[in-house]
Amino acid sequence: MDDPSDDVRKIRRDPAGLSCPVGRRDDGTWQVRGYAAARAVLRSTDTVQAGLGVETVEKMPARIRRPVLYRDGPEHREHRRQTARYFTPRRVEEHYRELTERVTRKHLDTLRTDGEARLEDLTFGVAIDVACGVIGLTHSRPGIQRRLERFFPEKFGRPGLTSPQGIYWLVRQNTNWLRIYLADVRPAVRAHRTQPADNLISHLIAEGCSDAEILGECLTYAAAGMVTTREFLCVAAWHLFTDAALRERYMAGDETARLAVIHEILRLEPAVARLARRTTGALDVPGADGPVTVPAGARIDLFVDEANTDPDAVGATPTTICPGRPTTGRYAAALSFGDGPHRCPGADIAMMEANVFLGHLFALEGVRMLTPPRVTFQDEIGGYVIRGLRVAVGPE
Repeated sequence: MDDPSDDVRKIRRDPAGLSCPVGRRDDGTWQVRGYAAARAVLRSTDTVQAGLGVETVEKMPARIRRPVLYRDGPEHREHRRQTARYFTPRRVEEHYRELTERVTRKHLDTLRTDGEARLEDLTFGVAIDVACGVIGLTHSRPGIQRRLERFFPEKFGRPGLTSPQGIYWLVRQNTNWLRIYLADVRPAVRAHRTQPADNLISHLIAEGCSDAEILGECLTYAAAGMVTTREFLCVAAWHLFTDAALRERYMAGDETARLAVIHEILRLEPAVARLARRTTGALDVPGADGPVTVPAGARIDLFVDEANTDPDAVGATPTTICPGRPTTGRYAAALSFGDGPHRCPGADIAMMEANVFLGHLFALEGVRMLTPPRVTFQDEIGGYVIRGLRVAVGPE
């Protein structure tokens, strides 16, 4: 067995449920923890999205186009084909790197001026500015960071009409939707209808999407491109602040070597550690003793963090950081960006963004961590929330 002292993860989740690679709970839910099984589920054409509020979205009138996250099959594939050009490695390099460099310098100038800052504020500012450039949210009124903080709070409540708490969250949720629409999405849509640009909003306008449909797509991309990016940048910096050898290796490396470090941190600390699918037909997945058949209509919960540390896929000492480790998978970060039809399209942007931000942050003279963060969790996606990590620059 691996020595528990070799586990360098910052994010520690309590083990729960089954421990085998593939298993079925008493309530009929299947759980997948093995890498090969999880990859098979994600790549299968006999599964559709589950969780993430998909049940609520399915109740919407058929005439309303669903955000890409909630679509499957030919319609989903066609959308991904048409928008793929916004996320190619070449476009990332030619269109988004200069933007990322510029906004990173802007936000780190605040740190230099003030002497210290909360890291989550810096990373969220960078993530918002980059994602807005990709999406086309470039005509917002002041205060977008505050609006998004309210829309994506540290702790979510469940909206409803049967309790004061539920009514509060229902009103809050709809108010926040309206604020973002009026202050961010509507100005961008109006501007791009008049003068189309090469961005996602202009594409959606050309597709004939309504303002409400564009709002849904923008918030879907905001959740992926802003919120999860902020949290990963924080946890990656936390690793580098507390591991002098890893930090030295990162700063001494070229871009390829630095990206290898970032990929390994992401493999260990996936920003989204829980995915869910529902089978539309019987599905065979690799189990410990041979194929296991999951019946049609079953919900499958995938434990990405556990799949990413499956020694059969990533080798010995799977909970250590080993940049450039050989894997049996296709991606260096294992399943941290998902796989199959719904794999995150912005993976290359996220990796470039992380490398630019961390490179600039740790190049600052005297940069150091003042206080370690507290960690909470977004249970539905198994995501971590990093708050209170304060950083400082200059002489101590």
